[in-house]
Amino acid sequence: MQDNATEVTAAGIARLAGVGRAAVSNWRRRHADFPKPVGGTETSPSFALAEVEAWLRKQGKLAEVPLRERVWQQLAGHPEGPLTALVHTGCVLLLIHERPTVWLDASAGSDARLAAMLPGALEKVLTPRVGGVRGRGGAGVGGASGSVSARAGAGVDAGAGSGVNAAFGRAGVNGGFEQAGVNGPINPPVVNPSSSAAGVNSGSAAAGVNSAPTESAVNSSPTASTVNTPPTVHNSPAVHHGPAVHNDSSVHNGPSVHSESPIHNASAMHHRPSVHSTVPGTSTDITDSPSAPTAPSAPNRAQTTPATTPTTPPTSALTTPTGPQLLPSVPLLRGAAELAAEIGARQTFEFLLGRHLDANPRQYTLTPAELAGLMADLAGPARTVLDPACGTGALLRAVDPRPGQELYAQDSAPELAALSTLRLALHSRATVRAAVGDTLRADAHPGLLADAVLCHPPFNERNWGHDELAYDPRWEYGFPARTESELAWVQHALARLTDGGTAVLLMPPAAASRRSGRRIRADLLRRGALRAVVALPVGAAPPYNIPLHLWVLRRPDRTPAAPEVLLVDTGRFAGEARGGPDWEAVREAVLDAWRVFAREGRLAERPGLARSVPVIELLDDDVDLAPARHLPPAAVADGAEQLTRVRERLGATLRLTADLTPPPADPAPPARWPLTTVGELARGGALVMRTGGNGGHARVPVLTDHDVLAGTAPSGTLPESEEEAVLTEPGDVVVPVLGGGAVARVIDEATGGAALGRNLVLLRPDRTALDPWFLAGFLRGTANNRQASSYASTATRLDVRRLHLPRLPLEEQRRYGARFRALDEFERALRHASRLGEQLVRGMYDGLTDGTVAPD
Repeated sequence: MQDNATEVTAAGIARLAGVGRAAVSNWRRRHADFPKPVGGTETSPSFALAEVEAWLRKQGKLAEVPLRERVWQQLAGHPEGPLTALVHTGCVLLLIHERPTVWLDASAGSDARLAAMLPGALEKVLTPRVGGVRGRGGAGVGGASGSVSARAGAGVDAGAGSGVNAAFGRAGVNGGFEQAGVNGPINPPVVNPSSSAAGVNSGSAAAGVNSAPTESAVNSSPTASTVNTPPTVHNSPAVHHGPAVHNDSSVHNGPSVHSESPIHNASAMHHRPSVHSTVPGTSTDITDSPSAPTAPSAPNRAQTTPATTPTTPPTSALTTPTGPQLLPSVPLLRGAAELAAEIGARQTFEFLLGRHLDANPRQYTLTPAELAGLMADLAGPARTVLDPACGTGALLRAVDPRPGQELYAQDSAPELAALSTLRLALHSRATVRAAVGDTLRADAHPGLLADAVLCHPPFNERNWGHDELAYDPRWEYGFPARTESELAWVQHALARLTDGGTAVLLMPPAAASRRSGRRIRADLLRRGALRAVVALPVGAAPPYNIPLHLWVLRRPDRTPAAPEVLLVDTGRFAGEARGGPDWEAVREAVLDAWRVFAREGRLAERPGLARSVPVIELLDDDVDLAPARHLPPAAVADGAEQLTRVRERLGATLRLTADLTPPPADPAPPARWPLTTVGELARGGALVMRTGGNGGHARVPVLTDHDVLAGTAPSGTLPESEEEAVLTEPGDVVVPVLGGGAVARVIDEATGGAALGRNLVLLRPDRTALDPWFLAGFLRGTANNRQASSYASTATRLDVRRLHLPRLPLEEQRRYGARFRALDEFERALRHASRLGEQLVRGMYDGLTDGTVAPD
């Protein structure tokens, strides 16, 4: 019955049945017994997954839902939303990963028994891996986030007489699960101290289940009541060198993830000391604003003084969900466990998380895996690593594991902090300590001195705490201007480093040259804190249209006598179109230059790529750190000769283009062929249809939709997965499904073996029935694509199954195929000529302006 709570959209139904969305619309109109909508909107309704699956199977349109697709649809249609479902699933996958026998025992019984036993089992796994996680708030996501946990009451306990609590009553699991022996006694018995009156236990008295105390008793802060304060469980000392973070949230009534000390009273929260205190000394230049307060002196890192009380204290990133909260997720959890048995718990979570991120690209700013790996390598091996803006945990996931490693994280988004915690716990054996909160205003790790800090901070924020944090002791190098939020993150990272520790931050290029930040940049240089600035190629990370920078910083243990800073520009490694940069070349160039510089303190000049610059040369009025402004141009001794060679190649290509120009078209009456569709050919076995998007086990080049549109070589990457990648073969026809263009590409010998990327459909024709070039040519017809396309507000999607082509004998197909192949060669020659022409024009401009080419 609980499975009926899982909803699926029309697009999800289409994926389950392997058809287009138009087919689903037709079924709704033609079949009176098609399931009725249970949610969504009039234009985008949702349906009960169990009813849809039963109808599809009854109609013979579905033999069995693929396990991956079933689990994903259960997660996407979860009544509390996909983020809550992901957290519940991640918790259980960690339990399966750590203690599979416990899961097997708990899952052997009914759904109610499983939901009742899980909280206690989860806490025994989560506590040692992610610190103290007591508390029964929200949907398993730390922080009082209305978007994730506020719906718990309405989603779980509506109609308690016959709903979730009634199910627990029938299973004999009431009184705060005391009879089931789960989680120990809680007196008085409170299952879910929700912040809402309509919480899990509201209205349960009529059913005789868990008659809870009054709302005021349950929802009051810990100072007013100790209703939800169990006996102290975690008696080990706090993890940090300073005191633990305190918790006064009504949703999270246990200690923070970063503390293993007993639960603290809310009244003590305001006395949390800072890790720094100011000492007498000369103040530094701070900002261009004449009204700015004086910056604090460099702190003595061994002393502490009270800090300004944050308006919203940090909270635990992950709390153990309660039995009633878990009950609607049980079908999903069982499915996820079954999938984990096939591909592994870690891979299952990565699949579901990746699918969710792909389905919501505008909601998240992701750090590409290649960039995360480069940043982790620049930081070097470390036992204690911090990411103060962790997002989905990509940076900490890229850190090389070490024995006894501890990973610290914080994010202002509760759902991201919780997902990062689970992702990191599944990825390695490191202890994960993550928190929810505004890092600059409410640092969750004030006593931490990490070996390394990795950070992809938010860019261009004005509301970062400028007014509240004017006298914060972290501003050792100057008080950041309101427009310089990135320099606040830089100084926060330095403040959390141990002496000699390394921080690597992804920065917007403007941070290297804005006048408002020049005094802070100057002090970073003078004191040897800023060690390198690396300009990345365009397309390295979002926003993809600008070349971002990497800043490498070190907490100075002593001021160098003659400091130098490394400047690297990797712009030359930008990829064509939107295929992304040549990461292998970027990685090799950056790491080689950095390792030499780190070892010797300087780097011999590498024209156009890298050099170490004495700090004194940069301390002018602008303190501009953009690498391109300080690097000599690449060697141009043979510039004129190289341009001559480009011109010769262009001439040869233009002559080839003229030879390949199609002959004049002969008029002919419109043909009236019998037509078929790609879908009919696939059902008849004349071709095989596959979709891309999986990385597989081996790292192979990936053919992206942009490669197909631009006619370039495979340039993409995909994360490794347990699911086999779709590898291309010569003679395959690849069609992009997004973009609205009439494009189809026949795979040649050079491209064969590449993995098929996302948003691509591969058609593998039976050569005894279909000619590949005939197939590709007719698929490119403009009218053909128009009738097979569906339109949304921002994109056009092609339903490849609906594309038409004529039924012709194989010999006639080959005649058409030869002509289509000649057109393809002409098109590729035109593209090559265009690229050579652009290269020649740019080279002539550069040569004339830098004096290496004479004007006559």
